[in-house]
Amino acid sequence: MRSSVLAVAASLVVSLTSLSVAGAHGPADPPHQLYRMGDLKLESGEVIKDFAISYVTHGTLNAKKSNAILMVTALTGNHHRLDFLIGPGKALDTTKYFIVCTDAIGNGLTTSPSNSAAQPRMQFPKFAMRDMVQSQYQLLTGQLGINHVVTVVGPSMGGMQALQWGVSYPDFMDSLVALVPLARTPAWSIVVTEATRKAIMLDPAWNNGNYTSPPAAGIRVWRDVLGFLAARTPEMYRYQFAKPLDVLPWLKAQEDNQINLFDANNYIYQTWAYDTHDVGATPGMGGDYAKALRSIKAKTLIMVGTKDLLNPEWEPLEAARYIRDVRTITINPDSITGHAAAGGFIPADVELINLEAGRFLDVVTQRGEKLK
Repeated sequence: MRSSVLAVAASLVVSLTSLSVAGAHGPADPPHQLYRMGDLKLESGEVIKDFAISYVTHGTLNAKKSNAILMVTALTGNHHRLDFLIGPGKALDTTKYFIVCTDAIGNGLTTSPSNSAAQPRMQFPKFAMRDMVQSQYQLLTGQLGINHVVTVVGPSMGGMQALQWGVSYPDFMDSLVALVPLARTPAWSIVVTEATRKAIMLDPAWNNGNYTSPPAAGIRVWRDVLGFLAARTPEMYRYQFAKPLDVLPWLKAQEDNQINLFDANNYIYQTWAYDTHDVGATPGMGGDYAKALRSIKAKTLIMVGTKDLLNPEWEPLEAARYIRDVRTITINPDSITGHAAAGGFIPADVELINLEAGRFLDVVTQRGEKLK
């Protein structure tokens, strides 16, 4: 075990020195696209005015429209969040699949508190995970003419959306791939996100959401609590820093790099959606968590991280007990990388996720026969 943890530590030195929430968009990447759908009615009855969902696509949609995959993103993430799975020879092989990578409500590319002209900043209505799913459904069916997908895949909050997709639209997909997900947000995770919101809101620079520059002090604490405590494990730091106090300058450098990466109000709104998530609250399920999960028809792959301090692995493993056709995998069980296991920056974890997700999709598609 020690040797594999040391191998992870070696990769951490290279991969985490300038961690960002998701990759930057480069000139060679597929172009951003926007589907403007007018007002988006939310489950609460409120509306997001002048709503537009952002997305990119990879690969080519075949004539039968039978090779589509939907990727949904994580908290603070964007359509680059699973780039480590997308490309020729990878799990989401662009020579076989047409991958639609979406941006969640509140991520700053899709309509959000930071970019809404009609409902700016804290005037924006609260939204839920199912509202994210509904916006993606309208994109696929209304804009792209896709009525069925091979899989819905996502990490963290994306995994939460993937499981919700399986409940909300059980006949829409053949499979689900949920990385470090939750089916119902537990109290522990809510405490984590509440602490990060307080850090932002108690910074005088936040100014009730009316800041002219990022509330840097609050953002530093948010990043420390979420990214450098809950999304990591003590073991990762143990083997990354031979001299424990060396973590402090490293931590400051990470904070410096992330102050301008994601809007504070957007984060507050996304975490409100995160906290309230429960598949049992889906209309028609009567608050019954088990009933909701039993309604999933898709083959399901759930992958968890060891000692996940943000989305505790016991919750998705409990959820799996109620899903009729499910496989659960621990990402590299002999390395303790927690929530970071699905982050895409630890090479051994990336390799395993590609291998297992690729094998799973081969089974789902009967090695591509169902795509023809």
